[in-house]
Amino acid sequence: MADDVKTRPHREQIIRRGIERGTRMLERGKTQSARFSRGRMGIVLLALMVCALLYNHEWFVIGNWVLVAWVIVFVMVARYHSRLEDGLARLQQWIHIKQSNLSRLRLDWEGIPESSLVLPADHPYGGDLDLVGGHSLLRLLDTTVSNEGQTRVVSWVADQNEHPLSFADWTSRQALVKAFTRFSGLRDRLRLVAKMVSHVPINGDRIHVLLKHTFDIPYLQLLLTAAGILASINVVLFLVWALGLGPGYWIISFLSYGFLMLMTGGRLSHVFERTLNLQMELEKLAAVIGVLEKRSFKHETAIRQVTEPLRTGDEPPSLAIKQLAKICSGLSIKGHPLIHMAVNLVVPWDMAWTWYLQKVCQRLRPVLPVWLEQMATIDAAMCLSTFAFLNPGYTWPIRRENPGAQEAGVVTRNIGHPLLAHDKRVRNDFDLQSVGQLYLVTGSNMSGKSTFLRTIGINVCLAQAGAPVCAESWNWSWMSLHSCLRVGDSLEEGLSYFYAEVKRLKSILVAVGHAERDPVLFLIDEIFKGTNNRERLLGSEAFIRELTTGHGLGLVTTHDLELARLEDEFSGITNIHFQETVDEKELKFDYQLRTGPCPTTNALRIMAMEGLPVPKAENS
Repeated sequence: MADDVKTRPHREQIIRRGIERGTRMLERGKTQSARFSRGRMGIVLLALMVCALLYNHEWFVIGNWVLVAWVIVFVMVARYHSRLEDGLARLQQWIHIKQSNLSRLRLDWEGIPESSLVLPADHPYGGDLDLVGGHSLLRLLDTTVSNEGQTRVVSWVADQNEHPLSFADWTSRQALVKAFTRFSGLRDRLRLVAKMVSHVPINGDRIHVLLKHTFDIPYLQLLLTAAGILASINVVLFLVWALGLGPGYWIISFLSYGFLMLMTGGRLSHVFERTLNLQMELEKLAAVIGVLEKRSFKHETAIRQVTEPLRTGDEPPSLAIKQLAKICSGLSIKGHPLIHMAVNLVVPWDMAWTWYLQKVCQRLRPVLPVWLEQMATIDAAMCLSTFAFLNPGYTWPIRRENPGAQEAGVVTRNIGHPLLAHDKRVRNDFDLQSVGQLYLVTGSNMSGKSTFLRTIGINVCLAQAGAPVCAESWNWSWMSLHSCLRVGDSLEEGLSYFYAEVKRLKSILVAVGHAERDPVLFLIDEIFKGTNNRERLLGSEAFIRELTTGHGLGLVTTHDLELARLEDEFSGITNIHFQETVDEKELKFDYQLRTGPCPTTNALRIMAMEGLPVPKAENS
């Protein structure tokens, strides 16, 4: 982590310079845009004055030429101005992306977009380790452009117990994340093109629903042909009647056409419901895939493998998706009832676009779900890559392949908490190896026990997700993670604090009982703090004894110093502690991990410092 002190400021300086350069360009562009706005107004006023003067002198030919020239010049200037405004909008969005990256690097939570991600209340470690919430890991990681990508990165971080990765699969994922880390410009460009289309994430579920339904309308092609013929006859007969070349027979054909459209209209209504507002999502997906299509990645095996499905087929995926977006746009005319009715009175608009939709969906049904699946993986991998890029001092974990019971666990040096501010982050060395090993962590209030447990847990989540960890070195084996750090009353279930804690601890005990699964890493803070001293001590001792015989390893914090004697009874139990120093009646904490049980306590000191009554002997 010593490299982080050098590399992070350099990375921050590069991003900040990019923002400053972009801001200067934006200001110049806005000035130029304002000039164009004034120029366009000047062109209009000048043209009106010149034309009025020429027409007033009855120079109509010259006036008409001036008017034509003015229209041409105005259109050219307006077109250039529009392109300039589009460029400024892109530049503004690019600056916003860079500012967001800078906020993530600095852990400036006010500059990081809010996250609405939630996890189940009974998640085995999510709430304890701050995976979701205001200052959470997933909020820090989430730079996705699609709902599927967001779901995928949440699964990688929070569903590790349910979906453990084999060594080969984890290695492939880490290789993909590493590879994308080198493409910071590409990652920002993907976010940029997505934001320029819409700020709403791509919803792949709606696209899947569109493809799932075949829109099989009986005899649709025959009905479309008949409707097209009747519409053509209508136009011809109407023109014949309007020009006085024949009687109004068009009324008969029009009634026949109207009856046919009325009979088929009900069958087509569900098509509009499934394509409503889908155009933007498809255009956004096409834009994102289009960026990837332009890169060959011939020297990046991991990226080439995941993007290979996007390069197969007769046409680029982006063009096929744009075609589908065009159809959705054509069908969206139904959102404007008067225009929809007028157009369908002339041509079988809905019927034609529905037939076209059938054909395109039939062609894309085998391949579009594959594209969406690959894009979800790419989207999630890029989140972790951005995290790695913004934290160049973090280390890439090394995973042990096929470890035995004595090789399970983690060995790390200079580990820190990735959600703590850089200047407040304290690092420690830590080894936790072999099934059955348990560290009993004692220490004074506010000394850092709970934070240390979260530090271990959240870095395990990062390592197993395929991301770098906040440490100088990290060597570990895959573990199932369970914790009991934050427990609260459950009004809905009618549970007291103590009973809720008992249920959490029971789930940990059940988990360590499965010897056929991956070893369990358990993190337990202030065991049985919801009951009286005597029962807490007896219950804690029995529970810890049971943990040491199970298929797990981990840490348990406690204020009960009497439990420290268990180290003498069980070879797998080791005492470690955090402590404070007293300087001029002020408590100071260094948050450094030490061996042995804690030799000090500070509860009465804190009470005295805050003016609460304490025994005089303890306060002196």
